[in-house]
Amino acid sequence: MKYGLIGEHLSHSYSCEIHRKIGDYPYELREIPRDGLDAFMTERDFCAINVTIPYKKDVIPYLDEIDEAARAIGAVNTVVNREGRLYGYNTDFYGLSRLLAVGGISLSGKKVLILGTGGTSATALAVAKAEGAKAVFRVSRRKQEGILTYEEALSLHTDAQVIVNTTPVGMFPSPEALPIDISRFPQLSGVADAIYHPLRTALVQQAEAGGIPAVGGLYMLVAQAVYAASHFFSTPPRLDQIDEIYAAMLAEKENAVLIGMPSSGKSTVGKATAQLLGRRFLDSDAVLTERLGMPIPEYLNTYGEPAFRIEEARVIADLSAESGVVIATGGGAVLNHENMRRLKQNGKLFFLNRSLDKLLPTADRPLSSDKERLTALYAYRLPLYKREADVTLDGDGEIAALAEQIKQEI
Repeated sequence: MKYGLIGEHLSHSYSCEIHRKIGDYPYELREIPRDGLDAFMTERDFCAINVTIPYKKDVIPYLDEIDEAARAIGAVNTVVNREGRLYGYNTDFYGLSRLLAVGGISLSGKKVLILGTGGTSATALAVAKAEGAKAVFRVSRRKQEGILTYEEALSLHTDAQVIVNTTPVGMFPSPEALPIDISRFPQLSGVADAIYHPLRTALVQQAEAGGIPAVGGLYMLVAQAVYAASHFFSTPPRLDQIDEIYAAMLAEKENAVLIGMPSSGKSTVGKATAQLLGRRFLDSDAVLTERLGMPIPEYLNTYGEPAFRIEEARVIADLSAESGVVIATGGGAVLNHENMRRLKQNGKLFFLNRSLDKLLPTADRPLSSDKERLTALYAYRLPLYKREADVTLDGDGEIAALAEQIKQEI
């Protein structure tokens, strides 16, 4: 291993892709169980590495030299091997600081809650102090000296103005989890989440729904990687790369999700978009049909719509975990707001707004099998599509033109 990332669970890491964009050097992921860290660090068989959960503090005893800032923080996320001696740095500090800046979240004079007590939490504490926070409290599930429990945070500190999540709560494969209920904090002016997969965690979405500025961790991940590479090769950090690589990563990872009425052309436009972008195309109705083991009309007629919607929600939850794909949803997926929220975790929603007179009732769609039903369905669902969509497209347009519009938005 020359360059890479070590951690316990790395299946969702984007670090290899980011470092490939930074420069031409080999970079790999190395999952190390807790009982394997000692052997890896003792062997020192690497040029330089990044370190993630849960080893940002654990690697420190193996280092010969620690950067002053990293020592003050008490956490290291970058280790460089120079002629057999290990040097430790913390580039998360710069990553988090830049994340807050691009999110328009100021800590100056604010009361800040930091969720978690690991290495990233220590970094967030250092950033908060450096940026002039009025008061900073760290929060843990377990009672510790100088650390609040979540119960104490919710009973004594609901006047907090900024919350920074450094725990893995809300990360795939459990994206529905919330580390804390921010509705209990009426004075919040900003929320930052170090998690980058999904792109928009449940915590970020809850903040956005309340009109609170909120940012996920992808920008932080990119920024700290650019700073880490500067240590790898003893060169000044290429700060111009951060925005460029972040934009490229977001474009590659964000799903294009099509919503709209039955027969509006979601599958057709979706396939054309996938081909144009060089991505996989996923049709939720096709996936659902396969799982049900029967055609959707047959299932609806046999088991009813409520049972069908439950199965549909399960499929959409699974598809929402994908990244960098094109997804076409069933016409009624919009009826469940949770479906839309899940799809927005990693996706941008495009409403294919085809005119009513161009929608066709068909016998294989029981809920819109004649013009009367289709018209009633359109009147009911149109406001829902408009409410949930990030982008509304003229569904009467040419397929190629619609695909190109989606490409430009992504």
